[in-house]
Order: sequence, then structure tokens, then C-alpha cells
Amino acid sequence: MDPSRKRKIRLGAALSVAVLLAAALVYTSFSASSETRTPSELDTARAGVSYQLTGKVVEDSVERTEQGLDFEVRDREGAAAVPVSYQGVVPDPFREGREVIVTVQRQGGGFVGERDTLITKCPSKFTTDEQPS
Repeated sequence: MDPSRKRKIRLGAALSVAVLLAAALVYTSFSASSETRTPSELDTARAGVSYQLTGKVVEDSVERTEQGLDFEVRDREGAAAVPVSYQGVVPDPFREGREVIVTVQRQGGGFVGERDTLITKCPSKFTTDEQPS
């Protein structure tokens, strides 16, 4: 077989494998992601189903217990809030008023956070508030 023909066949095979691997990576990236939900979107949450909850920690709602941490999460702009009981690692920047993401499941009238899923969003250094002149 002609050496230039062998190179073309190898190149075609390598490019085909690369395209297949890239397609598999894109597919797994999108299928593994889950949509975050706000407290107002969890009204119809079913027991036993995991949801990623995002919102702000309600002022004066954080209470440390023997079992872990109890707090409420509210919508960024709204008044809807849900109670969360959480056990696991609590990030250092966690505090009232801070935006968080936690994976939860409905249990009774509240939500139980899955162990070690609490993430605290860092506040932005850049704000759109107008500075006084």
C-alpha cells in the first residue's frame, strides 16, 4: 500500500475518534448538569427527589443544633422562603444574607440538605449601584 494513502487513512481514523470523544464529552456535560431552583419553585417538590436550591440565607434564621445547621433560604428578590436542615461541612463564608446553593430533598414541611453539598457564593466586588458624586 502507498505510504501517503496509509497516512491519510490514519489521519481520518484519528480525526473520527477525536470527534466521537468530543461528542461524548459534550453529551455527558449537559446530561449531568442539573437546574437550580429557587424556594418559590419548590412548592410542588416531591419527597425523595433531589433539587439544587439557590437563594439567600434569611437574616436571623441560622441555628446550630446537635444534628448540624438549620436555616432558611429565600428568593433573591421575593419573600418565599423554605427551611433547610443541613449536616456536613459548612464553608467559611457562610452567613446570613449570603447567597448559597445546596442539594436538598423534601422531608415533611421542610427540606434536608444532602451532606457536604452546601456551596456559598462569593459576593461580587462589582456592583451596579451608583456611587455618590
